[in-house]
Amino acid sequence: MTIALAIVLGVAAGVLAGVFGVGGGILFVPTLVALGLSQHIATGTSLLAILPTAVVGTWRQYRYGNVRWRAALLIGVAAAVTAQGGVVLAESLADQTLRRLFAALLVVVAGQIAWRARRSV
Repeated sequence: MTIALAIVLGVAAGVLAGVFGVGGGILFVPTLVALGLSQHIATGTSLLAILPTAVVGTWRQYRYGNVRWRAALLIGVAAAVTAQGGVVLAESLADQTLRRLFAALLVVVAGQIAWRARRSV
């Protein structure tokens, strides 16, 4: 991956994270796979790459009063602990299987967002 492409991906992820609160995985993983990385490598790379985005985004949202620290701490601890099992599961799956499961997750999330948007009108 070229440095310029990595910067463009980072800029796009930063804007989307700031505006919508989307995790980097929604953008990073599919893009990294499209650029030729395996699903496993793209997942690991995405997890590390989102750290700076999350820190800066949280700091800015905090300044607007949009952070609930207790909820974030509870969710974060639970996610960090159980991520260990998720990594073991992901490593036990074939790359193609993991890619299909990720695609299914994106479809489910998109459907949920569309459903809620339709209901709130």
